[in-house]
Amino acid sequence: MDTAFNDWESRVAAAWKIADTLTPQELVRTIDQLANERPVDDPFALFERACARDTAGIEDGAEPLYRAALASGALDPYRHARASIQLGSTLRHLNRLDESEALLLAQLERCKAEGPGAVLHDEARAVLAFTWIAQGRAVEAAALALETLAPHLTRYNRSMAANARALRGHSPL
Repeated sequence: MDTAFNDWESRVAAAWKIADTLTPQELVRTIDQLANERPVDDPFALFERACARDTAGIEDGAEPLYRAALASGALDPYRHARASIQLGSTLRHLNRLDESEALLLAQLERCKAEGPGAVLHDEARAVLAFTWIAQGRAVEAAALALETLAPHLTRYNRSMAANARALRGHSPL
């Protein structure tokens, strides 16, 4: 990436640091102003626009922007993971639960391919658990959440993971 892009990214990061002080409309306007500095089809600008709308509760406006950013194939692995996870969450809010689940499961498959320490693996599992709750699969969601938590515990890791897998009835994602 070039210096101009790095400068743009820094200004975007600065806008997100003050996001909690802005109204939803101000946040969208601020991010859109920054995104307008990039080409109209710039995947990074599309991603930031999607994030702003998502944060502002404008899920139906965020969805096509996430999809366009992902379709570009140009997002770095971290942003790709974020866009997939956030789109999965957005789809859940739009009550498109099967799409949400499929997208999050695909992200988890990418995590498997990356191996240990995969980008945002636990975050994808957490959002999938929310989707499963919305689908009426609360026991599976709780088991997934506990499986995700187990490696981070200071004690009982193995038994917690085994009990969670048993609760779900199959091996972990």
